[in-house]
Amino acid sequence: MAYQLEGRLLEVCTCNTLCPCWVGEDPDGGRCTGVLAWHVDKGTINATDVSGHTLVILTFIPGNILKGNWRVRVYIDDGATPEQKDALLNVWTGKLGGPVADLAKLVGQIDAVEQAPITFEVKGVNGSLRVGTAISADLAPFLGATGKQTALYDTIFTTIPGSPAYVGKASRYQAKAPGFDVDLRDHNAVSGSFRFQA
Repeated sequence: MAYQLEGRLLEVCTCNTLCPCWVGEDPDGGRCTGVLAWHVDKGTINATDVSGHTLVILTFIPGNILKGNWRVRVYIDDGATPEQKDALLNVWTGKLGGPVADLAKLVGQIDAVEQAPITFEVKGVNGSLRVGTAISADLAPFLGATGKQTALYDTIFTTIPGSPAYVGKASRYQAKAPGFDVDLRDHNAVSGSFRFQA
């Protein structure tokens, strides 16, 4: 088995709530700038233990999400060894196949791969993400009439294949990096868990 990974996702973007990309519609405003962060709670990639590490992409999506041609900057936490960094990149660039490879096919250009201090926190229903000085976001899911988190299932697009996506709102979303300048309040957010294997 090439990889077996379990963890959590935090995601924010410039779309309004709810994000139309997950159901295959064009992003609000015709384009989207998003942050997708996967934190591995437990997992191995070709026998390399990557538990506790985080991979984040800051991405510009120029049109319909399913048409691809994304432009991304990749961040991996600065605690990852060179071996762990390469293993994570091999999964998220699609080299090892499996469910992540379908997502990787949508990327048209990688501007940079950097290591940075990353804080990925989930407390109760609230999430917080910090990536060096480049990215900061705080988010929480919507709650339904029963008090449970509002979820999307079986969508045409997903960053966590096979798992429900909990939709919500980011009270803050900032991204400052070459080619990216975002400072928003109360826009789309998604959180959830994943189990990937190939």
